[in-house]
Amino acid sequence: MPYLSHSQESKLPNVEVTATRLGLNVDAAPADLSVIDGKELRARGAFDLRSALALVSGVEAPPGGDTGPAGAVPSFWGLHEFDAFLLVVDGTPWGGAFNPSIGTLNLNNVERIEVLKGAAPVSFGATSFVGVIHVIHYPAGQAANLAEITYGSHGATRGAFSVALPTLGGYSQSLAIDAHQTDFADKRERVKGGNLMYRGSSAVGDGVLRIDANLTFQRQTPPSPTIREGTALTTLTSPDANYNPTDARIDQNRYHLSLSYSLPTLLGTLDTTLSAAHSQITDIRGFLRSSLIDDGSSENADSQHQNRNILDSYFDTHLSTNPSKQLKVVYGFDVLYGRARQASMNGAYYAPLTGPIVLPSTVDLHVDEINRVLNRRTFIGEYVQADYTPNERWEIVSGLRLNQTSIKSTSSHTDGFDPTANLASEQKQNKSRLSGQLGASYRLSQQGADQSVVYADYRNAFKPPAIDFGPDYTPNILKPETAQIYDAGFKGKTANGHLTYNASLFWVNFQNLVLQTVDANGAPLLQNGGAQKLNGAEVELRFEVDKDLTLAAALSHHNARFTSGAVTKHDVDVDLTGKQLTLAPHVLASMGFIYTPAQAWRATTTASYVGRRYLDLANTALTSAYTTFDASIGYHWGKYSSTLRGTNLTNKRPPVTASEFGDSSYYLLPGRTVSLTLGVSL
Repeated sequence: MPYLSHSQESKLPNVEVTATRLGLNVDAAPADLSVIDGKELRARGAFDLRSALALVSGVEAPPGGDTGPAGAVPSFWGLHEFDAFLLVVDGTPWGGAFNPSIGTLNLNNVERIEVLKGAAPVSFGATSFVGVIHVIHYPAGQAANLAEITYGSHGATRGAFSVALPTLGGYSQSLAIDAHQTDFADKRERVKGGNLMYRGSSAVGDGVLRIDANLTFQRQTPPSPTIREGTALTTLTSPDANYNPTDARIDQNRYHLSLSYSLPTLLGTLDTTLSAAHSQITDIRGFLRSSLIDDGSSENADSQHQNRNILDSYFDTHLSTNPSKQLKVVYGFDVLYGRARQASMNGAYYAPLTGPIVLPSTVDLHVDEINRVLNRRTFIGEYVQADYTPNERWEIVSGLRLNQTSIKSTSSHTDGFDPTANLASEQKQNKSRLSGQLGASYRLSQQGADQSVVYADYRNAFKPPAIDFGPDYTPNILKPETAQIYDAGFKGKTANGHLTYNASLFWVNFQNLVLQTVDANGAPLLQNGGAQKLNGAEVELRFEVDKDLTLAAALSHHNARFTSGAVTKHDVDVDLTGKQLTLAPHVLASMGFIYTPAQAWRATTTASYVGRRYLDLANTALTSAYTTFDASIGYHWGKYSSTLRGTNLTNKRPPVTASEFGDSSYYLLPGRTVSLTLGVSL
């Protein structure tokens, strides 16, 4: 469902670029798609994915997780996995052939966000299953033209501005800079960093050359996940107690450059993009063992001291043609290449669970083991897409892609106690597989701004297994994940275009989902988890009362369960057949009130409900439903503004994400925050 309001249609292009490379009209595209306006994001103070996606049906994105408090783990259609979706920024997969780089995502100067339910198996190939989040910033020469400073709870601060720079001899450019420090109730938990984004564009020859440069410098002090004991979270430790080593941090420097060139030819438009990103990451932290021993001396936590270097690059070239007035065809070729090198020095230490918390530094710990990995992966795709509109009512979209994937992993283990127990492994996996899509939409009626469209879509998706960059020696390359996706819906506008609606049904047959368990010694272990089924229904409604006031609502019912399979945990086989996927609520719902006149008072509220869900694969630990409220009130005069915002005003602290590295460990939803923002339009 498009989030473009009736008054905004002339300001933003009513064209989506995520599901296909064909530039389809949002209202007619045979896909479940939401487009969130950047102006609304700024009005709601949505600077993270949780807030940005709060009014999209069937989607949640609780912050935090193993990537640190700056990260998030979005959930689509009931599948809550950090790598099951694709993150795209300005046309480039953000994280490349590895995992979505959510921690470095910056929502400053966003023009719109496109959210696609299901995979994009032709456009982006072997990189996602259940959803695509495409963040699109203002192009060169345009910007939000806004400067803001914020002060909030626990001393948090943020400064940001974006501006369209002067045009120089036909060369358009824009600049956006963001610097922030976020503090939490946990006195040791913190995120601070900055992001610089530069965009330039100029005519070169007969075409247009574009350049994007992104620099991100981030310093995180992570929290401790909370341990589950039996069927519930432990009450022995405080939600905000931090048991990480004293030198714990997740520091990252990321450098990204993208060049693209669009050239009109006799056959059509040839678009070529080349991008490369290099990340340097230091990851130091610890995880309590699930036994929670506290006898005053015994080691009850495991530490890791990691250094990673990741290179991810992307190349795409495609030709867009119009053989006839009714037919558009795109022929393309792309390459996604990634190389990651990691060394992890692991140890163990004692963390007092009660009384004063005195913790060691990892430099003072014995190195029990050193694990190294060098992972190279190359995803190549040749694809063709077609959009056929035989008349004004029908839209038929089809596509086929040949995926050729290659993974090579070299890993080693050095034992800190027994030099004779060292291990080494080199494994390869090469796969060739077709993926594709076929969808159609039919316009049932259209009168003025009102219309109704019915659509159906089939997609076949394929994804090689991800690497979780955990501390342990895990040399095995798992089986690729596959999915067959069916969805259908009814969408449109009524009440002179003021009420926008979308109701959809989906069904996903999933195979070889990667699951995190532990071995007999409690060390994290990844396994393929048999077959899964995701199905459900979703509804989105948005009513524009007038140009200043919008009401929104979303409701979803999901059924995400295993249809077959088993995993081994602590040397015990767990039959998964019939079990619900972990952290997959049956019900998600949200409501929003957005009042944003150009001048005087403004106000927004968002209420989000997340239903009950299981914390464990055996479905023995059920956690309660919860509701959160976000709100803002502000005043605008001339080019100046002041806004008071609050997030999670109910101060709910439920478990929202399971750790991939700690056994039976869960990250909690951050507590209540309040902030004041002063802004000026440039």
